[in-house]
Amino acid sequence: MGKGFFNVPIAVNEPVKSYAPGTPEREAVLKAYKEMYNSQVDVPMYINGKDVTTGNTRTMSPPHDHKHIVGTYHLAEKKHVEEAIATALEAREAWANTPWEQRAGIFLKAAELIAGPYRAKINAATMIAQSKTVHQAEIDSACELIDFLRFNVQFMADIYHEQPESTSDAWNRVEYRPLEGFTYAVTPFNFTAIAGNLPSCMALMGNVVVWKPSNNQIYSAKVIMDVFKEAGVPDGVINVVFGNPGMITDTVMTSPHFSGLHYTGSTPVFQDLWKQIGNNIANYKTYPRIVGETGGKDFIVAHKSANAKQVATAISRGAFEFQGQKCSAASRVYVPSNLWGDVKKYLIEDLESFKMGSPEDLSNFITAVINEGSFDKLASYIDQAKTDADAEIIAGGNYDKSKGYFIEPTVIVTTNPKYETMCTELFGPVVTIYVYEEDKFTETLKLVDETSEYALTGAILSTCRYAITEATTALQNAAGNFYINDKPTGAVVGQQPFGGARASGTNDKAGSAQNLMRWISPRLIKETFVTPTDYRYPFLG
Repeated sequence: MGKGFFNVPIAVNEPVKSYAPGTPEREAVLKAYKEMYNSQVDVPMYINGKDVTTGNTRTMSPPHDHKHIVGTYHLAEKKHVEEAIATALEAREAWANTPWEQRAGIFLKAAELIAGPYRAKINAATMIAQSKTVHQAEIDSACELIDFLRFNVQFMADIYHEQPESTSDAWNRVEYRPLEGFTYAVTPFNFTAIAGNLPSCMALMGNVVVWKPSNNQIYSAKVIMDVFKEAGVPDGVINVVFGNPGMITDTVMTSPHFSGLHYTGSTPVFQDLWKQIGNNIANYKTYPRIVGETGGKDFIVAHKSANAKQVATAISRGAFEFQGQKCSAASRVYVPSNLWGDVKKYLIEDLESFKMGSPEDLSNFITAVINEGSFDKLASYIDQAKTDADAEIIAGGNYDKSKGYFIEPTVIVTTNPKYETMCTELFGPVVTIYVYEEDKFTETLKLVDETSEYALTGAILSTCRYAITEATTALQNAAGNFYINDKPTGAVVGQQPFGGARASGTNDKAGSAQNLMRWISPRLIKETFVTPTDYRYPFLG
């Protein structure tokens, strides 16, 4: 077999298409949306390269039209999860021994399939299944997933190139092995890119995977697997199961061959999974790697020197894009008293201009929240704010689930900096604002740091560099991704690796080499050229 030190294509971020009227991408995505919306698909599980059906199915409906059915998916029984584990373990040896450049070629091909022939389909699926506008679908399911696939290959090559020092006496080298056993990917509804990245980045490093997508994202997850199959991911390397998360997880975590969890979702679930791994620790052949990105109660702090229009725009975009269903979405805002009048005016003007409805109408900025449970939770917080003496709703506050799960973008202003919606993650189009005395910036920063258990994203808006410096220092532990004069959302792979600490996760930075390092087990090899033949050292004289 030929050998070489191979250079991978230099990773570049996929350009975001505009979908402006008259563009070919607009025509293509609307055509795909209409075709997919008006047909029904049966989604099997995928185990060992085969479609697996059980006859026990659930329907899939768009959140913006929950009475309309676009397909069904099949639920796993325990035996299917056990089969997924067994076939992954069977595939491991061949996959782990596959030359790294061959693994790279598969996922680089997947990136180009999404960039080209699958682009309209994966965007349309995300618009239908997750009620994303075309722009939110484009930056997620197309561009970010493409970026993950391209940059992960480059990061893998960079990791492999990193080697220890050697001497004339001995050659030291490190080989980067996949983890022993199989890994488990648990992915959320809100980002198609995350759903594609969590299993694929582990597989890229030579691991085999059991993947459980969110039940609310299966429609677009099928497109991801269609891409992976066409790209040439071998049978058994990535196995997909749907259904009861408790049963699936229990089956996975009782296997002695479980070696890693890659998770994005809620904090309570992640904490339960960590506890479950700890309780089973003596049963495992190796200590499992645990990587999780969970919740956020993300903040915007405006300094008295900030531009009021910029603050309002940061709130409008940061809090309400994709209905606030981003773990990075702005959820609590601290505005100084000298700016509040203008910020309030500009913000209300923005909200009054928002259109809400189906993502098929590309003039809509707001669509539906993901499901009835989310809708009911958000409605309860809004209703509570209407009655609380220390809260006032200045925009929005209405909701309707007769056709879709529509929550009006809602702005709560509170006089209590520890008001419930300033502290609790809501995951919807609701933002709470606290107006602070303009000269109490330092005290407010302390408040920001202490109010939430989370530490995912945050932003400071100011034209004063001293204030920016103070905020950057005071809030160093309050956000894993910190933004200066910008909204706290929109991390780009390769530019802003993403993740937070505290209750927001393990901060292993998706979109960076740090994350990939978690899915390898290095082996140091020392080769001595002239082997000693006498045990005596000179000091023995």
